[in-house]
Amino acid sequence: MGTSDLDRQIEQLKRCEPLAEAEVKALCLKAMEILVEESNVQRVDAPVTICGDIHGQFYDMKELFKVGGDCPKTNYLFLGDFVDRGFYSVETFLLLLALKVRYPDRITLIRGNHESRQITQVYGFYDECLRKYGSVNVWRYCTEIFDYLRVDIFLNFSLSALIENKIFSVHGGLSPAITTLDQIRVIDRKQEVPHDGAMCDLLWSDPEDAVDGWGLSPRGAGFLFGGNVVSSFNHSNNIDYICRAHQLVMEGFKWMFNNKIVTVWSAPNYCYRCGNVAAILELDENLNKQFRVFEAAPHESRGVPAKRPAPDYFL
Repeated sequence: MGTSDLDRQIEQLKRCEPLAEAEVKALCLKAMEILVEESNVQRVDAPVTICGDIHGQFYDMKELFKVGGDCPKTNYLFLGDFVDRGFYSVETFLLLLALKVRYPDRITLIRGNHESRQITQVYGFYDECLRKYGSVNVWRYCTEIFDYLRVDIFLNFSLSALIENKIFSVHGGLSPAITTLDQIRVIDRKQEVPHDGAMCDLLWSDPEDAVDGWGLSPRGAGFLFGGNVVSSFNHSNNIDYICRAHQLVMEGFKWMFNNKIVTVWSAPNYCYRCGNVAAILELDENLNKQFRVFEAAPHESRGVPAKRPAPDYFL
């Protein structure tokens, strides 16, 4: 796959035009070559812009790039949940994947709880692939095991990132099975998200003010964890704070536990009805922080969706 082909595909995807099935397969194969070399705790250099959940809201992701700048001029870290819920998971995911292949050192993609075969069969990505391509092959290229390669594009995403050894970034949260980053580094991430255990917790857990220590999560996976857990983890790993996504935040971002953990949410007007704004977190070379808040794309700039998203947006 040449640079000119990639540039053409990126421009096509920026117009919200899906790639041909054969091009998707080739793109996934190339992306896997890159992703498989990345660590479970992928090192990221500053300056970098951190983005939370996107959930197939393609035109809102275009607003994100208007605010944050185009890749590769801006170095990006996306915290997972690229697909499901929104109307354009195919175009959203493929554009991010194409940017990763074209500029591997300027965009980092880590795994969210929706980067999963089971979840995508329920919350939209599977149905969207079937509707747009007339088969589930594209969904399989992204989420199922290739018969002859025994690898999976979702399974190759990193589980977390570490910015300048000072900011730990993850989709969901912490785990009672993990006290050090080295314990994350040795997880076998090349598997479907388990129903419990350390990998599950990283993608599903949430911080909670009312919890002291660990508590049961209403999501049915992962845990709720309190400020003492965050303080202990940050101290043990010599990090300044944790940056995560996974939870709808009406103001776009939310600090907790004396600025020891922050949630960044990047899907404005989530599910096209929640009325929230979105945010990205810009870090300069000295890790100085600036949140940029943005609203959903204007109605007139959007395409015509083919279906409504799944109704339950708690997951």
